Amino acid sequence: MEPDYSGLDPDERYHKYMAIASVSLGIISLCAALIPICGIICSFAGIGLGILCRRSESRKLAVIGIGLSILGFMIAVTYQFLVYFKKS
Repeated sequence: MEPDYSGLDPDERYHKYMAIASVSLGIISLCAALIPICGIICSFAGIGLGILCRRSESRKLAVIGIGLSILGFMIAVTYQFLVYFKKS
C-alpha cells in the first residue's frame, strides 16, 4: 500500500521531496565524480538540500543524502588531484 503524500502538510511534503532530491543528487554525484566539476556541483547541491531538510520527518533520507554527497565530493576531489599530479 502506497503512502498518501497528498494528505501531508504542504511544508512537510516539500521537505520530503527535497530529501529525496538530496539522495538522488548524492547518487548522481557518485556517478559524476569521474568528471570532477560535475561531481562537485552535484555534491554541493545534495549537501545543501540535505541540510535544509534535516529538521523534518524525512531526517533519515536527508542524512543519507548528505552522506552520499560528501562521499561523491571526496571521490571527485581525489580523482581531480590524481589526474592533475599524473600530468605533472
